[in-house]
Amino acid sequence: MEYASAPLFEDVAGGPAGGVAHWLNTADGTRIRVAHWRPEGTANGTVMLFPGRTEYIEKYGDAASEFVKRGFAVLVIDWRGQGLADRLLDDPRVGHVDKFTDYQQDVDVSLELATKLDLPRPWHVIGHSMGGAIGLRAVLENDCFATCVFTGPMWGIFFTSLMKPISRLTANWAPRLGFGEKTPPTTSLDSYVLTQPFEGNSLTRDPAMYKMMQDHLAKYPELSLGAPSTIWLREALDECDWLMVQTAPAIPCLTYLGSHEQIVDRKAIRARMANWPNSTLIEIPDGEHEVLMEPPEVRDPAFDQIAAHFKAA
Repeated sequence: MEYASAPLFEDVAGGPAGGVAHWLNTADGTRIRVAHWRPEGTANGTVMLFPGRTEYIEKYGDAASEFVKRGFAVLVIDWRGQGLADRLLDDPRVGHVDKFTDYQQDVDVSLELATKLDLPRPWHVIGHSMGGAIGLRAVLENDCFATCVFTGPMWGIFFTSLMKPISRLTANWAPRLGFGEKTPPTTSLDSYVLTQPFEGNSLTRDPAMYKMMQDHLAKYPELSLGAPSTIWLREALDECDWLMVQTAPAIPCLTYLGSHEQIVDRKAIRARMANWPNSTLIEIPDGEHEVLMEPPEVRDPAFDQIAAHFKAA
């Protein structure tokens, strides 16, 4: 495979030394960005971090440091339509994908790169939010992962009882009426973290982590992303429905869910985990969506638990 050097904003990422980023072209010609880090000495394996919607590689610099410190190599992906990967619409602020399964092309080329670079095995996946949906399908369709971890996985999207039918109706009909590349009503094209003050945010209880996210986008606005298109919403809802009826993968699974989760569907996560043998669901009291970016008293034990989960494989 061919790959070229890509930028990595190490001045804000705060990742471990030696990080390298590459441009990769997927099967349909979309250019994505992938970064990786290696520990010194013999590695315990490789952690493949699958970010959520609106996220980007640099946001996971701290997580990469934590895993490298624990002896793992790390690979992080900028999904199509976000980060520095190709934006798919004329308005780059709109998160979009034609088909949710297109993200698997991003997974495929990233696994090909990991093989080309001989990243140490065993391989493990951590899927956060939207990356949890992408990651679950990837685990179902690939036998290269020894274990998996999910944090606030998008196996359903949280809506109020009033908004749930309206959102499904919008997702199904807006594309048919020619509004597939428009964002759903009441959503914004502005970045959430740049418009939402720390107080009342639905991501983290750690003000330092929230400021980190704001600082990233203030310095590198090209990383920013707003609301998704109605086509993205339709595809995401359909993917969640599909994932919920699949037989659970055979590999061990560890999933984290914050008790204050307001972005993904808590009921869907509990239902999926209840039917997954060899799995553990850890619920974080007062936790928000970003478990690995919660205060140190939450995230530090989580990193230790995850590392132990990987090493036990």
